[in-house]
Order: sequence, then C-alpha cells, then structure tokens
Amino acid sequence: MEKQTSSWFSPSLNKEMPIVSYGYYGLALLLIPTAGADYLEYERFQMIDALAPFIDGGKIKVFSIDSINKESWLNNEMLPEHKAIRHNQFNHYVFEEVIPYIRNNSSNETYIYTCGASLGALHAMNLFLKRPDIINGAISMSGVYDLTEYTKGFWDEQVYFNSPIHYIPNLNDQWYLDKIKASHHIHIYTGSGSFEDPEANKRFSQVLWDKGIWHDLDIWGADVTHDWPTWRAMLPYILETKF
Repeated sequence: MEKQTSSWFSPSLNKEMPIVSYGYYGLALLLIPTAGADYLEYERFQMIDALAPFIDGGKIKVFSIDSINKESWLNNEMLPEHKAIRHNQFNHYVFEEVIPYIRNNSSNETYIYTCGASLGALHAMNLFLKRPDIINGAISMSGVYDLTEYTKGFWDEQVYFNSPIHYIPNLNDQWYLDKIKASHHIHIYTGSGSFEDPEANKRFSQVLWDKGIWHDLDIWGADVTHDWPTWRAMLPYILETKF
C-alpha cells in the first residue's frame, strides 16, 4: 500500500499540521479523528488495514488529518468563546488548505467525502453541510449532531452554526439546499449498544427528511457498541454496498 506523509504550517491554525494519505487512486475519503486524536489514529486502530482491499484496488484514496478538539471543545481551561473561535479556524483549515491539498494530489474531478466516528462524525457531517460545493458527502458513524453535547452549556451564534441539528431546520438558502440534496452519499450509521445514541441519530435523520434531504440511516443492534470494532465493520460495509 502506498503511504505518503506531509505537513505544512497552517495559516488558519497557526501551527504545523500533518496529513497522511494511503493509496494512489480512487474517490477521496477524508478521515476526521475521534475526540482528541491525531492523524495516525485510524492506522493505529487498524482501520486502514480494514480498508486495504478498497485502497489497493483503487476504489478509494484515504487522507487523514489531526484533530484540534483538545484546543477547542475538549479544553477545559479555555473560555467557551475561544473554543468556538478555534473550531471555526479548524473548519477554515479544512476548507482552504486540506481540500486544495487533496485536489492537488488527486484528479480535479475526484469526489471528496468526509468521514468520522464519534466526535469525528459530527465534524464530518458539519464540514460537508457547510461546504457542499467542495465536499460531496459524508459518512458519519456513532455520532451525535448536536454540538451542545460538547459545549458544557455554552451557547452562542457560533455553536448554532456548527450544530447541524440546530441550523439545518432553518436553512432556507436554495443554493445550499440544492448542493446538499445533490449528494448521493450522506450515510449516518450507529449501533444500539453501550455508549451509542441511536435516538440522536433518528432525531437528526428526521431533521434531514423534513428538509427533503435524502440520506442513508442505518441503526445496528444492541450488540454494536461505541468502539473501533464497530467502525472497522461499518466503514468497509458502507464502501462495499453503497459506493
């Protein structure tokens, strides 16, 4: 398997940010880490091994980046207002730096999909919904789509605009809605076992249906828990059956 690691000093985040890619061809899958993890998390937890048939077969080229959640919503020493600012800087980093990097390392016609599990699922969905003109869809596993789950009671305009379950009901800009609706790949998956929240996924699914946004909701059984074995089963299944 071809693996390439790179990094650059991010103007958006004011720090060096690494990125790793796996494969040489195929649709681009941008992995967003869980919680406070780094760009090699998916490799450490054998997700890249689970995706090897799709990578080696040229179906996907995988990219993975660092999270900055420890510098935003998971930083208990930081003012909530500053957490929101840092969150938006991360969004800007993805939109203005990572997506162009993927384009430069893929065909210009390559579709780009965000993907994440747990807190990464929220980010993956939010990034797509905010910029459906440059991201073509999202795969979100074991997520919740209400940012207030992580803000410890803090609420402001920036929380609202990064919390899909709050802003999607009020999204009436037809340009955005048409771009979102054009995606054939909005996949929302969760288990029903320990630390999963299937009801949160159902609520967000209903919000999307209410806006006429087609998506794929799949809730797995009570034996499916919030952990890596679940995601190593889910993501290959989605890629095999839905793409």
